[in-house]
Amino acid sequence: MDMPKATEEEKERFMRVVPAHPGVVVKPMFGNLGAFVNGNMFAGLFGSTIGVKLSSEDKELLESSERTVAFGPAERPMGGYTGLPDVWNEEGDGDETRARAWAEKALDYVASLPPKEPKEPRARVPKAPRAPK
Repeated sequence: MDMPKATEEEKERFMRVVPAHPGVVVKPMFGNLGAFVNGNMFAGLFGSTIGVKLSSEDKELLESSERTVAFGPAERPMGGYTGLPDVWNEEGDGDETRARAWAEKALDYVASLPPKEPKEPRARVPKAPRAPK
């Protein structure tokens, strides 16, 4: 599975697009970044592509009106996420503003979902003692 890494410039652009909200946490993920609220990811960076998780109505609107792309590995795109158009990466007039507006919609939608429950830590299996040499 091809796992592109975001450049520093792409990470900086992602940080400008992610809403500056007190509940937002940005974490590194496999050489890329993810933006979370209440433990749920609402936006992510995969290589140069920014993906957002939207309500079904907003997802349909965005996908029917723009040249969106799959988000995640080509062999296994992330369900529920829409990749913002690649042409918006060209720094055209208003592109970052549009990306920011969709990230804001994603934040609002995901913030309305139930918080993610923390996973139970796995029980560690003690290693068997080694026999002396």
